[in-house]
Amino acid sequence: MTDTTSKLDNAAIDFDTAEPAAWSVPTWFAVLSMAATSFALVSAEFLPAGLLTPMAHDLGITEGTAGQVVTATASVGAVTALLSNVLIGRLNRKGVLVGLSALAIGSNILAALASDFWLLLLGRAGLGIALSGFWALSVAVVARLVGANATGRGMAIVTLGVSLATIAAPSMGALISDWLGWRVAMAMTAGLAALAMLQAFSLPTLPASTSNSLADVFRLTTRRGVQLGMLAILLLMTGHFAGSVYLRPFLEQVTHLETEWLALALLGFGIASVIGNVAGGRMADASIRLALGVTAALMAVAALALVLSGAHIGVAFTFVSLWGFAFGMAPVVLPTNLSRGAPDALEAAGSLMVVSFQVAISIGAVLGGYVVDHYGAVGPLTVTAVLAASTIALALPQPRS
Repeated sequence: MTDTTSKLDNAAIDFDTAEPAAWSVPTWFAVLSMAATSFALVSAEFLPAGLLTPMAHDLGITEGTAGQVVTATASVGAVTALLSNVLIGRLNRKGVLVGLSALAIGSNILAALASDFWLLLLGRAGLGIALSGFWALSVAVVARLVGANATGRGMAIVTLGVSLATIAAPSMGALISDWLGWRVAMAMTAGLAALAMLQAFSLPTLPASTSNSLADVFRLTTRRGVQLGMLAILLLMTGHFAGSVYLRPFLEQVTHLETEWLALALLGFGIASVIGNVAGGRMADASIRLALGVTAALMAVAALALVLSGAHIGVAFTFVSLWGFAFGMAPVVLPTNLSRGAPDALEAAGSLMVVSFQVAISIGAVLGGYVVDHYGAVGPLTVTAVLAASTIALALPQPRS
């Protein structure tokens, strides 16, 4: 482990020629602890989706105002992503990750005990810092743990927590809130975040190899590989979030699914995303261009098929699941693709990756809302198909500059 870490700290990583690294039991434990952290953090991020009504009633605010706790998490996360690798300087990365986990626990407790909206917002802002800091470091830490040529597999395991949280958090939050109240549901995420403290025991010491400045982060944006990696995230994730938010209205208005069938279709999306997560990791390590092309093509085909023939139940179920499979690949393939443009600066590239995702989510939400209001439920899915198809061009061999 020490030799591998030293090489990754002090030299540019050659993703194409790196020797396979054997995964020891401590390595598996370390990677799985990061997966548990991603599950805990993303569960806390998505939890308010199932708590808005009781939360708003208890705090004496509107549901629209309560929904801004999600905006606060994302907004603070975007800013923190730019600054996180600058502010941590030469601190040991293991200590940073453990500290972020502690911040997540405290933030969730504050949110659960909040007596007014502003304390709730403060707690969610703390969670945003923990989330963005974790994801900004994730690719660099995984590369140090498992070796450069297994980064895709490692990230697939870490982001598996995202897929599971996406499926479980909103529904479990709603159920627990109904049974025990929204504050208990929020407090349970603090307990869940305690899982992240496993990193204190599982991660090896991860001394910083360099100290990043904000100028270093921005300087990376002049590299063609980084530019194309960020563009791929912006195109594909803007397309996804422009359309996926309106999958339910589409299935209700176009496919005419009843509630039970609608839930089944969305469950299929979630299960397929878990499978896609695993497949994306394998494919990213074998050929990142192929992985990016396949991810984009599957999402484009799924969205286009729904636009053209989504009124048929069989078509709707099949291509909603295919979309889920593509979405499961994306959180593995897109960061790995971006990292290939900066093998010598993975932490700074991680900051740009998180910012790109947050910007894409914001643009996608605004764009999708505008299109659905003006063109109906089919419109956002058309946007998804177009932007996903555009991303395929980025997977083609690029001319050398």
